[in-house]
Amino acid sequence: MTRRSELLLLGTLSLFLILFLVRPDVFEHIFSPLVQAGAPAIYVQANLLSLTLSHIATVAIATGSAVVIAVTLAILVTRPFGREFLPLSRSIVNIGQTFPPVAVLALAVPIMGFGQKPTLIALFLYALLPIFENTLTGLTTLPGTIMEAARGAGMTGFQRLWRVELPLALPAILAGIRLSAVISLSTATIGSTVAARTLGEVIIAGLQSNNLAFILQGGLIVGALAVLIHSGLSMLEARAAKRAGY
Repeated sequence: MTRRSELLLLGTLSLFLILFLVRPDVFEHIFSPLVQAGAPAIYVQANLLSLTLSHIATVAIATGSAVVIAVTLAILVTRPFGREFLPLSRSIVNIGQTFPPVAVLALAVPIMGFGQKPTLIALFLYALLPIFENTLTGLTTLPGTIMEAARGAGMTGFQRLWRVELPLALPAILAGIRLSAVISLSTATIGSTVAARTLGEVIIAGLQSNNLAFILQGGLIVGALAVLIHSGLSMLEARAAKRAGY
């Protein structure tokens, strides 16, 4: 598929998604065959656009926080003074993968109460590992000749990190962010089980009322968002790789 065709498909998907979120009633005839007689075909208990924006905000906050912590840890353990802390750092970022998000929610709710906070904690912990490992890989596989040239040019350690290492490692870092963001986007739906405002609310309502249309609507919105975010970050990754000369 050419870049132009990909952009056209993504643009079309974006338009349909926006139209559905703003005017879901336009698509009522599509979902009507999926529901029992008299049952609503479109989820109207909450505004779909508002739920989607809240879902995206939850994922963005959790992923953004994970980027700051994971990238900082990866930088520290690749410096001479921090290499001995690599095993400890790996243990820390592996916590999210050791405990499933549902378990983290169950542990966090008694402490933090219901709402967005337990969901943010679960998504944050789950997002750490891919970003940390990709950043670590990017920073430890840099061409030796380039690093030697940077040292020969008289750059300080901070200058090498900021001007050479991070730009060259950026494609790997973006790949980790892309993976974490897409995983968090789907995982965030379970946040509705603890009263967080996410698209899981639509899916749960469908399961409770045996309404396939609701389940499909929630799933399709999350799926469309995942495709758009994945594609957008992939484009940024490709551009960063081109700039880095890969």
